[in-house]
Amino acid sequence: MEDKPMQKAHKLTLNNRRTGIINGVSDVLSFDISEILLETDQGMLMIKGNDLHVNRLTLEKGEVEIEGRIDSLTYSEIAGYNKQGESFLGRLFK
Repeated sequence: MEDKPMQKAHKLTLNNRRTGIINGVSDVLSFDISEILLETDQGMLMIKGNDLHVNRLTLEKGEVEIEGRIDSLTYSEIAGYNKQGESFLGRLFK
């Protein structure tokens, strides 16, 4: 019997487009006041908005708490991440 890596449950809770809690996060790749880029078990998650802040980050639990005006949440596939010779942003915006 083959052992599969245990996948964390991915859950996103958004309250009034101002605060959110995201579970199943394996890494925070970048963040600033207008964009947060997360690697989740369900793919890359890009959060866009204004005055965004990462209030709490607990990678052991795979949980991130964010705050600010959230305008969009966009998922993309994680396949091909770290492919040599091509930047992450170049692959993301193909």
